[in-house]
Amino acid sequence: MAKLIYFTPTSLDGYIADEAGDYDWAAPDEEAFAFINDVMRPIGTYLYGRKMYQTMAVWDTPEVIPDRTPAMLDFARMWQGADKIVYSKSLETVATPKTRLEREFDPQAVRELKARSPLNVSVGGPTLATNAIRTGLVDEYHLLVVPTMLGRGSRVLPSNGRTRLDLLDERRFANGMVYLRYHAPAAAPGSER
Repeated sequence: MAKLIYFTPTSLDGYIADEAGDYDWAAPDEEAFAFINDVMRPIGTYLYGRKMYQTMAVWDTPEVIPDRTPAMLDFARMWQGADKIVYSKSLETVATPKTRLEREFDPQAVRELKARSPLNVSVGGPTLATNAIRTGLVDEYHLLVVPTMLGRGSRVLPSNGRTRLDLLDERRFANGMVYLRYHAPAAAPGSER
């Protein structure tokens, strides 16, 4: 059975985007990008909310990205090869290959995807991730903590609820970023996860 992984950059104070919706403060250097590629290589399907999909769609045309590096081009090839599901009520169509549009997030459909997929599944975007977290679908949290404090913006994790996590891995990078990988143990019926 595939795992559902929430891999996201986060500021030290828990935000994925600043007040203006910008992510540029979280750009990894080449060392961190190569590591991200290794972690993301076993992903077969990306689940995105609208905003995250629109941010990530640039990887379908990496030639438009200035100052491309080998790690960036490697990620683009992986991203292009994976399936993508975009959950949006406002998008009319999706512009990238291997991508389908869904109007509603259906937890049971994601459970079935995990059960039949030979590769892991990734959820991207804080709103969609919150839905997956609240329905107990996220198996692992991979956080790339950026040594920046934003003060405000879009939260990486839901602000209510309690989830006990087990630390599986950690790594420090020369640029000050820290990678943390946690497992979310299955909850007993009727208890918090």
